[in-house]
Amino acid sequence: MTAVAFHTPERRERAVTALNEKPDGIVEAIAAKADVTPAEVLAVLPQGAAVTIPAAQFSAIWTDMMSWGEVLMIVQTGDIVLEVPGMLPEGSEGHGWFNIHGDSPIGGHIKKDNCHAISFVDRAFHGRRSCSVWFMNADGNAMFKIFVRRDENKELKADQLSKFETLRDTLSR
Repeated sequence: MTAVAFHTPERRERAVTALNEKPDGIVEAIAAKADVTPAEVLAVLPQGAAVTIPAAQFSAIWTDMMSWGEVLMIVQTGDIVLEVPGMLPEGSEGHGWFNIHGDSPIGGHIKKDNCHAISFVDRAFHGRRSCSVWFMNADGNAMFKIFVRRDENKELKADQLSKFETLRDTLSR
């Protein structure tokens, strides 16, 4: 597993303090308030809430998630939170990109080499359990996230949750 290195003990303390103020809040907002990276916030979550895997597992993780059915891909910047539901299409590498195209609204090109680590995040979000896979860059920000979907009762879909937990547990051994 990949560990986050804090530049100073003060950064870690700021992350802990901000997280304690809003433990089920938006990670990026917590990070901004503490003036740390989202990766640093994930690093101070309770044990097991964020399990980080080396980026070398990118292709294996992507391939596994292709079998999950409809997921929710989120790309978040300072200006937009883009949410795209769909199945993950097959990807191929070419010209320095991981290219995804298929019969899904999820498509485009990912700079796979910019992926520094992949975190399986299982935590409360606004009072509800939320499970997602974060593809993190070297700056400690999420390139994009893949979320386990919810059913009509707003509960995590059991089949996807099982696949999330199995993949996380298998890769973190």
